[in-house]
Amino acid sequence: MPVREKSFAEVLDRFRTIAFDEPFDLIVAVANGGIVPAGILARRLEGDNGETVEVRLLRINLRDENQRPRWDAPRLLAPVDFEYAGRRVLLVDDRVKSGSTMRLARELLSEKAAVVRTFAVNGEADYALYNEECFKFPWII
Repeated sequence: MPVREKSFAEVLDRFRTIAFDEPFDLIVAVANGGIVPAGILARRLEGDNGETVEVRLLRINLRDENQRPRWDAPRLLAPVDFEYAGRRVLLVDDRVKSGSTMRLARELLSEKAAVVRTFAVNGEADYALYNEECFKFPWII
């Protein structure tokens, strides 16, 4: 069965039109999948005065490059090395399949953050561009 794809223009249109009903002062990308979406969201959420939203990485992993689980549960691969206490966090990943990686990330950040909301390009999250069968992201080479 061929891998379904979406065009970059189609996905960017979703990024442009998704409504956020609350402000965020920190974007945390689950590395590596959340890096590209987090960068796009940082530009999208810039203030009218050009004020940027800080982006940080959270190194959590469960799956290999073929989307197969590496371990029984997601693992934190590096310590959290940024300040998030009292901040309004948008936690970003590309794909939410089982939700276990996003749950671990949210648990870690919820200890000190004022608010933690989730974003996925595809899957169940507080904010999602799609929630459908897996497809290849247009930025994957």
